Amino acid sequence: MSTLSYKTVSANKQTVQKEWVLIDAEGQTVGRLATRVANILRGKTKPCYTPHVDCGDNVIIINAEKVVFSGKKETDKIYQHYTGYPGGQRETTPAKVRATFPERILEHAIRGMLPKNRLGAALYRNLHIYAGSEHPHQGQNPKVININDVR
Repeated sequence: MSTLSYKTVSANKQTVQKEWVLIDAEGQTVGRLATRVANILRGKTKPCYTPHVDCGDNVIIINAEKVVFSGKKETDKIYQHYTGYPGGQRETTPAKVRATFPERILEHAIRGMLPKNRLGAALYRNLHIYAGSEHPHQGQNPKVININDVR
């Protein structure tokens, strides 16, 4: 046998085929939706997946205000952040976040599932979340997918 048949093909920036994907988040559970979107952003749903390359798709999520939490997480879950000043630790719940910036719930969940490095920052820039059903990316002809079919 030829040794060329055993050669591992690694994707790079020039060979990656990126697409635009549209996902409707209405009625979806936050964590399950976030894991599937993170896999699409990383490119793990493609056969040419390479861990150190941005080979995922550009993802558009609409109806982000209509995602649901299981159990009592809407009121009991706590988001914490630190302002940098003494006594500056702040806490909020998903119910309060949904009232002001509903897309931040999904942004927080998906960002936590991406790598914490430059690649993760580049992947996060491929994510576009909108609270309503309208989005400004019609020119990219996004492919509408059912997120329940993605594994």
